[in-house]
Amino acid sequence: MILKYPMMGWKFFYDATLNNLREKMMQSKTVLTELETVKSPDTQKPWSTEKFEDLLKQKGTSYHIYHPFHVMMAEGKLSKEQLQGWVANRFYYQISIPVKDAAILSNCPHPEIRKEWIQRILDHDGFEDDAGGIEAWIGLGKAVGLSREEVVSLKYVAPAARFAVDAYVNFARRASWQESIASSLTELFAPHIHQQRLDTWPEKYPWVDAEGMKYFKYRLGQARRDVQHGLEVTKTFFSQSRALQEKALEILQFKLDVLWALADAIMLQQCEIEIKGAKLK
Repeated sequence: MILKYPMMGWKFFYDATLNNLREKMMQSKTVLTELETVKSPDTQKPWSTEKFEDLLKQKGTSYHIYHPFHVMMAEGKLSKEQLQGWVANRFYYQISIPVKDAAILSNCPHPEIRKEWIQRILDHDGFEDDAGGIEAWIGLGKAVGLSREEVVSLKYVAPAARFAVDAYVNFARRASWQESIASSLTELFAPHIHQQRLDTWPEKYPWVDAEGMKYFKYRLGQARRDVQHGLEVTKTFFSQSRALQEKALEILQFKLDVLWALADAIMLQQCEIEIKGAKLK
């Protein structure tokens, strides 16, 4: 059983966590506003596709693998209750991914793009004999000691976690399909974190049933496949001008901030935190 606000008997010092979370949430609104604004004519030449791709990949330094909560996870410092809390919270993100992808499909007028993108929905919702990623995540919940009901009820999902995920889904609904595809490029960095869990969990969390780890195995191949399509679409469309390329970088940063804010929300819920820094006036 997860405690909604468990006290773990140790303190993790995380400067200005609450302000950090609020700031990242506001960034989502800022990006959406900027996307609706017509910018002045671009006078700079676009970067080469190679340079543009390199700049996109450099955004990996902001990936949530470096968030303190994920660092603790990789180092084996999470308790059973904290790991359960992470799985329970992230389930809300898992069930929202196909909703986000459906929004992209609904905004895209090109059959050739839709035919390839729809595979992402099938990967998560399942198709024919494949139960899909959502079901695999429920299996992960069972592997860490949660019942199906505890996972699918969403009763342990932190309000701020919902807010972060909903911000992303709403972005996909409102933005153009090209912009939404650019936001998916966090998949460039996903194989690393999936492999990290496959490598570290058996040693750090030997009580986790190995059968439940198959979600990460599935996503290793799927993420590498998906990102190639998203990357080609992004490079082709956004390389029309420097302004568009810069916008793509901003969009990718927005998605990285969503993932970071989600980790913030889980950490605030699952850890005893002492806020340090200037006092609020």
